Amino acid sequence: MVEKHAGEKQDVRQVLGAVVAELGGQERPGQIAMAEAVSEAMEEKRHLLVQAGTGTGKSLGYLVPALLHHDRVVVATATLALQHQLVERDIPALFEAAKEQLGEKGTYAVLKGRSNYACLHRVREGVPDDQGALVELPEGSVGAEVVALREWIEEEASEAGTGERDHAPRHTDRVWRQVSVSHRECLGAAKCPYGAECFAERAKERASRSQLIVTNHSLLAIDAVEGIPMIPDYDVAVIDEAHELVSRVTQAATDELSLPEIERTSRRAGRHVEGSEADDLGDAGEALRDAIADTQPGRVDHLSEQLGDALALVRDAARALVSAFPKETGDDAGSTQAKGWAQELFKTAERMAAQSDKDVLWISERDRTRGGNHLCVAPLEVAGPMREKLLTDKTAIFTSATLKLGGDFDAVAASLGLSPSGRGRDWEGLDVGSPFDYGQQAILYVARHLPQPGRDGLTQAHLDEITELVDAADGRTLGLFSSRRAAEAAAEHVREALPHLTTLAQGDAQLPELARQFVGDPHTNLFGTLSLWQGLDVPGETCQLVIIDRIPFPRPDDPLMSARQRAADKAGVNGFMTVAATHAALLLAQGSGRLIRTTTDRGVVACLDPRLVTARYGSFLRASLPPMWQTDDPAVVRKALARLAQG
Repeated sequence: MVEKHAGEKQDVRQVLGAVVAELGGQERPGQIAMAEAVSEAMEEKRHLLVQAGTGTGKSLGYLVPALLHHDRVVVATATLALQHQLVERDIPALFEAAKEQLGEKGTYAVLKGRSNYACLHRVREGVPDDQGALVELPEGSVGAEVVALREWIEEEASEAGTGERDHAPRHTDRVWRQVSVSHRECLGAAKCPYGAECFAERAKERASRSQLIVTNHSLLAIDAVEGIPMIPDYDVAVIDEAHELVSRVTQAATDELSLPEIERTSRRAGRHVEGSEADDLGDAGEALRDAIADTQPGRVDHLSEQLGDALALVRDAARALVSAFPKETGDDAGSTQAKGWAQELFKTAERMAAQSDKDVLWISERDRTRGGNHLCVAPLEVAGPMREKLLTDKTAIFTSATLKLGGDFDAVAASLGLSPSGRGRDWEGLDVGSPFDYGQQAILYVARHLPQPGRDGLTQAHLDEITELVDAADGRTLGLFSSRRAAEAAAEHVREALPHLTTLAQGDAQLPELARQFVGDPHTNLFGTLSLWQGLDVPGETCQLVIIDRIPFPRPDDPLMSARQRAADKAGVNGFMTVAATHAALLLAQGSGRLIRTTTDRGVVACLDPRLVTARYGSFLRASLPPMWQTDDPAVVRKALARLAQG
C-alpha cells in the first residue's frame, strides 16, 4: 500500500507540475498537498474536507487526481463562473500539458439540467400558449431575441454543437423559456421526432463516455438525493464551493404551490382531457387560495382543517387529472407539457398534505402581481438524505476556501451528513492554508464603541462611522449590508457627505455593470446585500475596505432556519450555535474573503457590530475568519486606510 501511494503521489506531482508550467504559474505547496491528499482519499474511498484559501489553485488540486483516478469522477460547482473556469481554461490546459500521462483518460463532459439546453422540438414545432394554441412570434426586441436564438440553435444543430444556454446570444429568462423545456415537459427521446439530434441527450451520451463530468450542485442533488437518475454512474464526487452545498440541495428539494400555477395547468389540460377533471382542479385551486388567504404568512407547524382539506382537494384533483390524460400522448407537446405540470402539482400537494416531520411548510408573501401568497415546503435538514443517498455509496471530496468554522471542520461536516468527530469518524479534514499573509496584509477592525444593531436599521452613529471610513479610504469600499434598506440608506448618506466620490448601490444597475464601474475607478464605492458577499472578485486597489454592517444572522422569522434551530434544541444541541451562528460564520468568512485576492492586496475589514468582540459567540465567529491583525481603535484604522489611499 505504501509503495502504491508513493507511485500515485509521484504521478500527481508530475502532472500537476506540467499543468502549472503550461499555465505560467508557480509551484504552490498547498496545491501539492491538496492534490496528494485528494488522490489518497479517492483510492482509499475515504471522504475528505479540504479548506484551500483563495490563491491556492484548488481546482487543479482536485482535477489532476480526478483525471488520474481509475474510475469516473463527477465535479460539481455552485456557480457558473467556476464551471466556466474549469471547462474553458483549467481542464483544456490540463489535457494539453499531460497528454502522455492521461492517455485515453483525457475525456470530459459538461452536464446540466435539461432546461439549460435548447429544445429542437419547441423551436421547430412552436410553443403552445395556456389555451394550447401555438404562440405567434413576439414583436419588438423580444421577438428579435427569439429569432436570434432560433437561428443560433439551428446552427448549433447543423454543426453538432452543445445548444447550451451559456453559449447562446444575449437573451432574457422569458425568451429562453420560448426555446427550452423542463424534464417534466420533455416528450422523451423515443417519442420526439428530433430525439436523435437532442442537445440534452447528446450531453448525456458524451458524459457516459467521459472520465470526468462537470456539473452543478443542483443536478448532483437531484441525482443522488432525490433519486432521479441524471448522471451516469460514477465513483467519486468532488464538490467545489462546498460551503454552498447545503443551501443548493435544500433549494433543489424545495417545492411551491400557488393558484396561478394551478389555474395554468387546469386551462392547458382542458384541451386534452374530455371529462370534468381539469375544471375540478381549478375549483380545488380556488379552495386553496381561500385557505391561504385565511392563514397567517410564515411557518405552518400544524395544518388547519381548512388548509388541510384544500391541499387534499388539490392532491386528489391533480391525481384524477393525470389519470384522465390519454395513455399515449405521442409527439403532442401541449398534452405532454400539461400532463407533466399536473404530475408535478400532485407530487407537491401530496407532500404538503402529508406534513412530514422531515419537512418544513410555510406561507410566503407575494404581491398580487406575482399571484399572491403561496405555499412552500423544504426539507428540515439535508444531512440525513446526503448521508444515506450520496455518502454511503460514493466517495465525496468537499473543498472550499471556507470550511473551518470556529476553528475546525465539525460544524460543516455535520451539516453535510458526515459523522461527528470521535464517533467512528469516516472522514478527514485538511487545511492547506493560503498563500496570503493575512497578518501583514489585512486588518480586522471591530467598531466596539458603536451601539449594538437594532431592528430599526442603521443609527446615525453607524452612518457617520461608515462615512468616516470611506473618506479615509478615499473610496475603494465594498459595503456588505444585511438588508437592501440598510445598503440604500448608507449609500445615500455617503453620497451627500462625500459628493466627490462615486457611490453605487445594488439595484442602480445590473450587478455585472456595477462591478465593472467599481473596478474601473478606485474612487468608487459599491454597497449591496447577499449577492455581493460571495463570488465578487475585485483584486487590487479597487477594494481596500470591506464594511460589514452587522453579523449576518438569519432573520428570526425565517421559517426554515427557525425550524432547524428549534429541531436542534429539541435534539439536545445548541440550536443557536448549530444553525444561526454557523450560518453567520460562513457568511462572515465569505464576506471578509472579498478583501485579499492576491499576494499584493492590502486593506481593512470593518465590522460595525460590537457583538463580534463582546458576545460569548464572538470568539467562534472570529475563529472562522482569516487570521487578520485585529484592533478596535478607530484612529489606528483611519490612519492605515489613509496611508493605503496615498500609496
